[in-house]
Amino acid sequence: MKPAFSVIFLTTLIGAAQGLFLALFTHQSYALFGLLPMQSDAFYGYGSVLALLLLVGGLIASFFHLGRPERAWRSATQWRTSWLSREVIVLPAFMGIVFLFGASHLTGYRPELTTLPGGLIVDLSTVLGVIGTMLAFALFICTAMIYACLRFLREWHSPLTVINYILMGGASGFVLASFYAASAAPDQSDFFAGWAIVITLLAFAGRWASLVRNARLKPKSTLQTAIGIKHPYIVQRSMGAMGGTFNTREFFHGKSAAFMRAIKPAFLILTFVLPLALLALGILTPGLLALAFIIQYLGLLAERWFFFAQANHPQNLYYQTIG
Repeated sequence: MKPAFSVIFLTTLIGAAQGLFLALFTHQSYALFGLLPMQSDAFYGYGSVLALLLLVGGLIASFFHLGRPERAWRSATQWRTSWLSREVIVLPAFMGIVFLFGASHLTGYRPELTTLPGGLIVDLSTVLGVIGTMLAFALFICTAMIYACLRFLREWHSPLTVINYILMGGASGFVLASFYAASAAPDQSDFFAGWAIVITLLAFAGRWASLVRNARLKPKSTLQTAIGIKHPYIVQRSMGAMGGTFNTREFFHGKSAAFMRAIKPAFLILTFVLPLALLALGILTPGLLALAFIIQYLGLLAERWFFFAQANHPQNLYYQTIG
């Protein structure tokens, strides 16, 4: 498939935002149970503002993928059957909760709603955090299922697609949270960096598993099955057109096999190996945490490009001469 950079930026930006929000509320949850010191409202509030800015950036990027942006609202009408429609509904709902969560902290408006049997006080921000957590995971699932539900694109049609979207978004969010904490709450950066290392390792394992799986896939369709001829030796001499068409432009990435082989180790190193090393060093030298996030995000852009490009649309059997 031909990767669309608008979608690449959309999925990576909102993934980092979801991960950042989950990191912030994870810290607040730990603090509620007395496992960590509760931070100031400004810490959680401005962290939410950062997450919201990433979400807005992703939303703006998505509009560049629309032929008629003024009709974008219609994409939400097929929510019963379309994962894209569900994503269009869940994304603004999540953005709204992130806004309310941040506003609750920044304004100090956190009325106590109930007290649990153990004496734990549940205020408004806690409820908003729980709702936001559920919406964050729902958004991960909706975004990933847009691709995982396509049976004919076998590279995508796997539970690993959903797992990897969750893990890589979570990893980038926790890495960003560790950098944010290094400047806003230095004594808490180790907490976020530790979780970032764990989630990045899990994401590495998940992405590696998907690469191994996809490398073992064998096409179900061949030239023989495409044209109904059983002869063992068939050579296609023409793609059926004198020049490029929509099909030749939109269903093939146009890169060489050498480029595809080179980008795979590149994004593995940028997304996982270097950030893990920088996170480990950043626990002692917080300044490296910013570099860890920047490098990892560049790696995620390359990873997401490869994710889209690796999917081999069946129609390429006919247009393979341009490959």
